[in-house]
Amino acid sequence: MMQFLIKRLIGLLFIVLGVTFITFMLGYFAPSDPIKEMMGEHFDYQTWQQLRHVYGFDLPWYQQYFNFLTRLARFDLGTSFHPQQRAVWDIIKDGVPISVELAFWGTIVTLLLGVPVGIWSALKANTWVDTLNMSAALTLYALPVFILAVFVQILILWLNNAGISWPVIGWGTPWQYSWSDIQYKLAPILTYGAAGYAYYARLTRTTLLEVLRQDYIRTARAKGLRERVVIYRHALRNAIIPLITVIGLLLGLLVTGSFFIETIFGIPGVARITVNSVFERNYPVIQATTILIAIGVVLGNLIADVLYLLVDPRIKTE
Repeated sequence: MMQFLIKRLIGLLFIVLGVTFITFMLGYFAPSDPIKEMMGEHFDYQTWQQLRHVYGFDLPWYQQYFNFLTRLARFDLGTSFHPQQRAVWDIIKDGVPISVELAFWGTIVTLLLGVPVGIWSALKANTWVDTLNMSAALTLYALPVFILAVFVQILILWLNNAGISWPVIGWGTPWQYSWSDIQYKLAPILTYGAAGYAYYARLTRTTLLEVLRQDYIRTARAKGLRERVVIYRHALRNAIIPLITVIGLLLGLLVTGSFFIETIFGIPGVARITVNSVFERNYPVIQATTILIAIGVVLGNLIADVLYLLVDPRIKTE
């Protein structure tokens, strides 16, 4: 198991390194000059040269990239353009716990709703229950996250007009769950989990139906085992393996959706900071947030690998 984890960690490390190179080169070859935009109407050639030297832009690209990796190894994410000379970590540190909280509870909602609904639909295959569940899941899966977020906000505004006071934007205090905090967090978390729920419900139904058609399931039933034992001890354990393997993909989809959710709901998380930095062309912040998001997705894939190893011990011999 240790050898397996070491191989995975080395592979994931190269993935993160590749992300750092891509994000750095995109910033390096960007058509605009961030120093000129930072100076605005007060542009002065001598000051422009001094600022380029301060930020290291007068060095060759490979030396700039090496300096970038050196700072990153010291957990130094660089210096921001907006506001000037402010550490990037100071800008994004308040957004990290908010984004982690949103992703954590959104994933919990996805799994707690998607997997049971998929199991229920598989056991009631081709009945009205299955049709209703899969129709709802397919509708949510087809809707883009930003459209769903706008629909949720419209619903909240309609409830407010009906006399129910509910916040439309904001987040509250991170990892605090007073009633006022829950009011801020409930709608974004449910919206965040809806797209993943739809994917997991459909995937769970498909994989469980495939397992239920296997010969060993028919053999277990022929031996007189109770249906509950056949489903939960034999069928579900094998059906859950494909679900674990797509956790990394699910995290990637949820990260993409979080950009829209944090922007639409006015949540001051990492995704919203990234969007604002794109408009400001604040490349150090963009690079830092992209790397953090990549590390999050990579860790999610590592967790999926570990769970896969625990569920399917045959992988130890590979």
